[in-house]
Amino acid sequence: MDAPRFDLPEPDAFTRPYWEAAAEGRLLLRRCRDCGLAHHYPREFCPHCWSEDVDWEPATGRATLYTWSVVHRNDLPPFGDRVPYVAAVVDLAEGPRMMTELVDTPEPDAGLRLTVAFREGVPVFRPEVR
Repeated sequence: MDAPRFDLPEPDAFTRPYWEAAAEGRLLLRRCRDCGLAHHYPREFCPHCWSEDVDWEPATGRATLYTWSVVHRNDLPPFGDRVPYVAAVVDLAEGPRMMTELVDTPEPDAGLRLTVAFREGVPVFRPEVR
């Protein structure tokens, strides 16, 4: 029997569009039609004005590194095979902050420009190619 994995999502009816888009290599956000602000993680209401008039929209996939931590130990499968890895918070170009993982980033630095990539349908970020 395969070991349980703790790195793959368990979509529900509400988040299914987000995870289906990610599996296709697209990042979605929710945007409020009342106040105009985008938010992430996906919610059925706007966390800024509490409106329920929100909808999905494609994100650019661009972000800036806000903060990070290098993880040297994680016993949950399959993270143990990935250590060390970089857990991060990024500022998406559309405004929201997002928790993620950095890949292909030997020396993270605050303000680093990033672009989204996908690993098994999960968004991760890597340095932007200029």
